[in-house]
Amino acid sequence: MSAEKKSERNAGVEGLPSAIRERLAEFANNLQTTLGDDLVGILVHGSVVRGEYRPGESDVDVIVVLGRAEFDQLEAIGNAMQVARYSARIEAMLLLESEIAGASDVFPLLYDEIKRCHVLLIGRDPFSAIEVHDTHRRLRIEQELREAQIRLRRAVTDAFGAREAIAGAVVRKIKQVRAPLHALLALKGIACAADLPSVIAKVGETYGVDLAPLDAAREAPESAHAALVALLTRTIDDVNAMETAPAAR
Repeated sequence: MSAEKKSERNAGVEGLPSAIRERLAEFANNLQTTLGDDLVGILVHGSVVRGEYRPGESDVDVIVVLGRAEFDQLEAIGNAMQVARYSARIEAMLLLESEIAGASDVFPLLYDEIKRCHVLLIGRDPFSAIEVHDTHRRLRIEQELREAQIRLRRAVTDAFGAREAIAGAVVRKIKQVRAPLHALLALKGIACAADLPSVIAKVGETYGVDLAPLDAAREAPESAHAALVALLTRTIDDVNAMETAPAAR
């Protein structure tokens, strides 16, 4: 990894409020003390590292990689996990090192994001040598986009005419489809930064959809809903038509 990339990644954690940084350090120290050699590593990823962290709104996404996950070990770190969650919104996913490689086919987009942008708090990074295949990427992209499309329809029926509820659903879905849309652009060989505004701008340009209404979802939820539906329809049609060889990148 270049010095420039290391600096960018470290800036993600350094940009956090001091109280959150202290909680992360406390969390890492507590787990290391409790688990010893069975703690392989702790990685921070997600909005924190992308520079999109919003105090009071964003979670701090963490991957805890374990050598073993016996019942007594999980119980022993329970308090540290709860303190981290409720004091600093630190959301930890617990993975065994032995299962990471075998799960790259079901978590391809998550693995791509972790490999591309993370901060290693402690230990070592078991994701660096993992290969992700385009076939798995394509399937996961289509699954996530189709799920968003289906849930967006349900959001309208569940709103009972409440425009603020529809607006909230649109805003949430925009954030949720950032990762699959970014992955779709990458699959098409289109370079784009991973932050939400960059992804929305590039995908709108690529698929010829006017996404300006998304910026005013609270004021005009019906127009925002229509724009997002149009985007999902075009991207799903595109990814569904793709044929990719199972070559790793």
